Amino acid sequence: MRKLHNNSCAIVIVDYSGGMTPPANVHHAAQMRVLAHPTRLRLLALLRELGPRTAAHLAEFVDEAPGSLSYHLRKLASAGFIEEAPEAGSDGRQRWWRASHEATQWDTAEFTRDPERLAAQQDLFALLGQFYARQLTSYMQSAADLPPEWVEAGFVTDRRLRLTAAQLAELSAEVTALEGRWLDVSAANVAASTAQDADSAGSPSRQAEIAEVFFLAQGYQQP
Repeated sequence: MRKLHNNSCAIVIVDYSGGMTPPANVHHAAQMRVLAHPTRLRLLALLRELGPRTAAHLAEFVDEAPGSLSYHLRKLASAGFIEEAPEAGSDGRQRWWRASHEATQWDTAEFTRDPERLAAQQDLFALLGQFYARQLTSYMQSAADLPPEWVEAGFVTDRRLRLTAAQLAELSAEVTALEGRWLDVSAANVAASTAQDADSAGSPSRQAEIAEVFFLAQGYQQP
């Protein structure tokens, strides 16, 4: 099974196996082709991070007109990734949307067995690969302008390992658990910063100490 997480600064794909897992919510090539679009990935990420929003709200984060975003939101809805959230607003003329799932999940073995679904999966991975490359390029171009402590704390690493399939699955589970721990830390940082901003006036905000961090982990058999 694959689990695809989106948020405002990262797209993370991790393999996981064993134990109880939520059911897959992507079963068709058409669904994956809807998702394989940079604007739609970004919109889905924002709805998962921010909660229900309208196209006008999302236009504050995506450099496209609300009308264009409305089209992409309807496409996401047609594939089951988002749904309308009328209770989120008081103005009936506004169309509110929310994410339908916390994560996008599909069975890679199921997709690999079908040529059409396999091609759709490859297109999505190609898009994600381009996104990852842009993230690293952007960081390298801006590193000279970042505070020294952030440059020293950052890391990029890769290794070639000799593992069995079971050992790779174990590594995946460990990385997933580690990611979960730091997601909890991130959520606590945001909550503490929000509480401090609401309770204190004129004092230094914790928000100044927090920055968005891009985290990417991959592990797969080399072709």
